Amino acid sequence: MKYYTKINKIKQQTKNNNRQNNITIIMINKLKNNKFLLGTILLLTGGFLSKLLGFILKIIITRKIGTEGIAVYSLVMPTFSLFSTIATFSFPVAISKITSTKRAKKVVLSIIPVSLLLNLLSILVIFIISKPLSIALLKEPRTYYPILSIGFTLPFIGLSSIIKGYYWGKQRMGTYILSNIVEQIVRIIIITILVPIYIKKSIESTLSLIVLVNILSETSSIIVMMLALPKHIKIKKEDLKPVKEEIKNVMSISFPSTTSKIIGSIVHFIEPILLTNILTLKGFNISYIIREYGVINGYSVSLLLLPQFFTQSISTSLVPEISKYYEIKDKKMCTKRIKQIVALSLTIGLISTIVLLINPAYFLNLIYKTTKGVKYIKALAPFFLLYFIETPLSNCLQAMNKSKEAFIIVTVSSIIKLFLIVFLSILNKGINSLIISTSVSIVFSTYFYLRETIKALK
Repeated sequence: MKYYTKINKIKQQTKNNNRQNNITIIMINKLKNNKFLLGTILLLTGGFLSKLLGFILKIIITRKIGTEGIAVYSLVMPTFSLFSTIATFSFPVAISKITSTKRAKKVVLSIIPVSLLLNLLSILVIFIISKPLSIALLKEPRTYYPILSIGFTLPFIGLSSIIKGYYWGKQRMGTYILSNIVEQIVRIIIITILVPIYIKKSIESTLSLIVLVNILSETSSIIVMMLALPKHIKIKKEDLKPVKEEIKNVMSISFPSTTSKIIGSIVHFIEPILLTNILTLKGFNISYIIREYGVINGYSVSLLLLPQFFTQSISTSLVPEISKYYEIKDKKMCTKRIKQIVALSLTIGLISTIVLLINPAYFLNLIYKTTKGVKYIKALAPFFLLYFIETPLSNCLQAMNKSKEAFIIVTVSSIIKLFLIVFLSILNKGINSLIISTSVSIVFSTYFYLRETIKALK
């Protein structure tokens, strides 16, 4: 009797094991078939590695060039950000949206000449404005050569963004992530070796080097992506001729999207110009203004935005998915995806904000070897919590063909921010005018992004 009982137990256990194995296989198959989930997981994992490398690079740069170098670097970056936005022209978003539903070769090859022409014009503009911008507007002559260097990087940034758009659209996230990791490794190696040498010469030559490194890093990214292209894709001579229809399709998506981004970049570009000029007129020392502006952007904001790669990675995976469901009028799935992304982004933002607020001086010292910027972190942290859901919501509107609404929100919030910077600076609020205007702008834009997203899903 005991023998048969034992046999039955073994049989039952075997059945349970088989059932569990079947469940596991079903779950694995479901996971394999869920491109969105796989893409998101892959992007989060790869994004973590890429962002970690980028953060290591940021630490290396910050520690090597010091507070004075960071202050000058912070004045250069808004210009770099503006022209990078023009160079990429939202091509990754547009191309990813189009190539998710049709053949990609013609789309990519048609838009490359447009990108090159756009970047050549940008280079010309940079060469014209770099001297008056650095000397008369920013009031910091050491920004001249770094700003001039930006022009040389633009064609490489533009081409890299186009190829990345192809991989986003085809949801081949592995290649995209690998290219980003290689890109960061190239930056780290070159900057680690050369910055200690150049910093002995001057800050401007060091910052010029940091900008120009993008040529080699973007080139390495392009090489990785080109090597990973499917073998069946062969580029013939006739393929190099741009197709007007494909250019029109891409520009119809990228132009409205870019106008929103350019508005934000222009505001960031004008920011230091307004601060340095108005606060100087109000009697503030120019060295103090530049130093504090560098502390806010180089230390405080950088630390607050550390987990931002999660929301960026999620948003990257979001665009083709939301676009597809919205096109077939499946608003239920759109709503589901958006809720998941907003909840995840908000959770990540909340945890990181709480951890950072417990002891901001510890994290600043751990990462940047400084405690400068603690008061700015405490002031900005509650508002930057909303910033973590702003990017996903903005991309949701783009994916649902609501570029016009996104543009209006960016424009109005940007005008509010610039107005507050001017108004509060005139009232002698000093550098706090930047803190207050940034906080108000984030609250305003996040609220209206959320409102327009809800309206689009009704």
